[in-house]
Amino acid sequence: MSESLLQFEIHPSSGVPIYRQVMDQVRALVASGRLRPGDLLPSIRQLAADLEVNMMTISKAYARLDADGVLERVRGTGMRVRASGAPASLADRQKEIAPEVEAMITRAAQLNLTEKQLLTVIRSVLQERRAWLKRSSTSAT
Repeated sequence: MSESLLQFEIHPSSGVPIYRQVMDQVRALVASGRLRPGDLLPSIRQLAADLEVNMMTISKAYARLDADGVLERVRGTGMRVRASGAPASLADRQKEIAPEVEAMITRAAQLNLTEKQLLTVIRSVLQERRAWLKRSSTSAT
């Protein structure tokens, strides 16, 4: 698994526990097919260092993903994605983000933003993300 494909992003002030954010992101990477059965995840120590969080936080996330059948522990190697079939369909992945999109639309309405203004914000954030990904992929090589 290419390190550049595994870009975790943690938001400590989001109200969602960090271990849960890691779990959700691993599940999303598996659902999208960016993490495939047999792919190894970064070690607990490495991911904790990269995210600047406690190793026990990552250990908890990995242990729960193991218990849920998403990952499996391989003695002497670490954690890898369990062979569980094909990635989720496009419809399933879209359905998964629908609650966040609905919350964003509600918040935009509360802020009295028009659809056009909301789409401008979304495009801007997407553009920033693409630029950041491009910079981080060129600096990794």
